Amino acid sequence: MNIPSGVDAERLEAIRCVLPSSTIAQDAGHLLALLADPGRIRLPAALTAAGELCVRDLAAVVGRNTSAVSHALRMLRGHRIVRARRAGRPAYYRLTDAHVRNLLQLAIAHVTHPPRSSADV
Repeated sequence: MNIPSGVDAERLEAIRCVLPSSTIAQDAGHLLALLADPGRIRLPAALTAAGELCVRDLAAVVGRNTSAVSHALRMLRGHRIVRARRAGRPAYYRLTDAHVRNLLQLAIAHVTHPPRSSADV
């Protein structure tokens, strides 16, 4: 790669070494795009609060029909955001791990945090 004169090549290489690979960046982008839908982001938020819910209860909590919630949960399960546990006929969903909970909480904290003044930037 051509590095322009006056640029600290060593520093740039150190930064380049800690960047995620293209594959990881693409997978993370897919995950964030999946959570970008307001209807889908409310499902893991409800599971954060409840721990575990069946499709019917999740649908009631988020105000959507069970078919739409089932479809969204299939997508979330496919991206390892939620996992299911069967108890007879109903399936109960929960978040896969703390990473998902932390990601959701950080996103909500970011958008609800008061903006900083332009003098702080």
